[in-house]
Amino acid sequence: MKKYLEILKKCPLFYGIEPEGLGRILNCLGARVLSFDKKEVILSEGTSARNIGILLSGSLYVVQFDYYGNQTILADAYPSDLFCESFACAGIESLPVSVVANEPCEVFFFPAGAVLHTCEKNCEFHRKMIYNLVHDLAGKSIALHQRIKIVSKRTTRDKLMEYLMTKATECGKSSFEIPYDRQELADYLEVDRSGLSVEIGKLKREGIIENQKRYFKIIT
Repeated sequence: MKKYLEILKKCPLFYGIEPEGLGRILNCLGARVLSFDKKEVILSEGTSARNIGILLSGSLYVVQFDYYGNQTILADAYPSDLFCESFACAGIESLPVSVVANEPCEVFFFPAGAVLHTCEKNCEFHRKMIYNLVHDLAGKSIALHQRIKIVSKRTTRDKLMEYLMTKATECGKSSFEIPYDRQELADYLEVDRSGLSVEIGKLKREGIIENQKRYFKIIT
């Protein structure tokens, strides 16, 4: 577990916890580390929702599949990010989403109960971890609200511009890279890829944006 300490120290769940405290917590969590190949399903919709994951390497997507097998990207995660904590803490029996590796990755899994219920020593580190988890869940709730705002727009153009404006605000500048390729962006926005490409082309010709693969710039 020592080789993952630098990544785990950056995880929101462990903010403000000293290295010696983190070592004690990791022993309490009863965690396991699993490896996955690119495109491999890490967690499937309908499976147990009792575990929380921390991504140690690579990247992943939280997705939903419709009846025809089309996917919608709900969220992404990168090293030190938590995922599926909302479902685990809600106490639901099974996951309403799937988690898929976007590239080869390693994942740190542990039962939510190990966080929600303090250890027998009722240590300060554990109480801090519970506070951090609540803070993380609040942040994820805000992110979900932002996504709903984006996909609730009526047209592909409006969805795209709302997404780009949101990313620009997050980055604090008008030029940035997004984490998605064209198909993944379409999946996130819940639009057709060809229609998305048409709108990107129109916005470029109108001088509203610049775009090259994952790079975008909003012209002000």
